[in-house]
Amino acid sequence: MRVEDCFFVGTVVSKYSFKGEILLKLDTDEPEQYLSIETLFLAQDNALVPYFVLKCSMHKQGLLRLKLEDISSEEDANLVLKSKAYLPLTELPTLTGNRFYYHEIIGFTVEDKNLGTLGKITHVNEQTAQATLEVDIKGKTALIPIVDDIILTVDRNAQLLHVNTPPGLIDLYTQDA
Repeated sequence: MRVEDCFFVGTVVSKYSFKGEILLKLDTDEPEQYLSIETLFLAQDNALVPYFVLKCSMHKQGLLRLKLEDISSEEDANLVLKSKAYLPLTELPTLTGNRFYYHEIIGFTVEDKNLGTLGKITHVNEQTAQATLEVDIKGKTALIPIVDDIILTVDRNAQLLHVNTPPGLIDLYTQDA
């Protein structure tokens, strides 16, 4: 399994018991949807190592308590501490309506309510305080904040993202200096 075929679920943050149980800090708003996972991939030594989940329960807000096959002692659990955890993209819960995963909208065409077709989404920048769409507009990259007031609708079938950008935002990127 390759990282490109997976999505990030969380990080192993702690041991739970002397029997090798671990606590996984989830990167989600809906941790309950991960209670039925059967296999978890942990990043170790530049590879994803599969572990079968023997037992899974909610521990506290955003934490899963896991018992994994082949991890049966504190020493075993120490080896996976701070490991990033992944699941295959096929297990990613389906979103509907205007909710979307960043990876799924790459390549979508952006249409503005007032300006018409702007261009294609090439990347989603999550490294800033506010996540932004990077949209290629005639060879120039425009940054559009991902906020409910701007994103109007997501049309997965037509691969369109309908937006209503604030006046002047797109001009910042398309006008010549």
